[in-house]
Amino acid sequence: MSAPAFTLYGDRRSGNCLKIVFAADWLGLDYTFVDVDIMTGESRTPEFLAVNPAGQVPAVDFGDGKILAQSNAALLYLAENSALLPDDPFLRAKVNEWLFWEQYSHEPYVAVCRFRMLYEGKGADERDGWRVERGEQALDHMEAQLAGKSFLVGEALSVADIALLAYTRVAHEGGFDLTTRPSLSAWIKRCETALELA
Repeated sequence: MSAPAFTLYGDRRSGNCLKIVFAADWLGLDYTFVDVDIMTGESRTPEFLAVNPAGQVPAVDFGDGKILAQSNAALLYLAENSALLPDDPFLRAKVNEWLFWEQYSHEPYVAVCRFRMLYEGKGADERDGWRVERGEQALDHMEAQLAGKSFLVGEALSVADIALLAYTRVAHEGGFDLTTRPSLSAWIKRCETALELA
């Protein structure tokens, strides 16, 4: 059974929101995107807090009180019983492993550096050095893991790829150089082609 139509509350520049867009579009799901400007406080209004009390985007409303407010949880729900989630239990566990890693060891560094530069208008030299270092380590880890591989898990695109693609493909907006990481760069192009992204 596929996921029902839904309303996605989000910011179109946010990788966490774009993950949902990428997956839903690939799966051909019906949804409505409601723009929430986090920089002007729209995620802190009483109306939005009624949707997601944490005041964060994305928030995915499936109706009947069913709301998911963590991007990777929403990804897993949307992908259930689809080609984006492997049938093999171990491969599904590997997908989860990447999803947990993305939120703990990638997003807090790569995405936050991007936020400082793209949203706040800071220069690359104004990023936190320790955060840059960990972001570089995360990208290096992906480069090593993708050597000789087409996708992160198994032989096909999965939600693991979508989750990591969202911020990795725009890492340069956070001051990170991907040109020295050929396996990672090739993977980005491969995923973008599979998802039919411009």
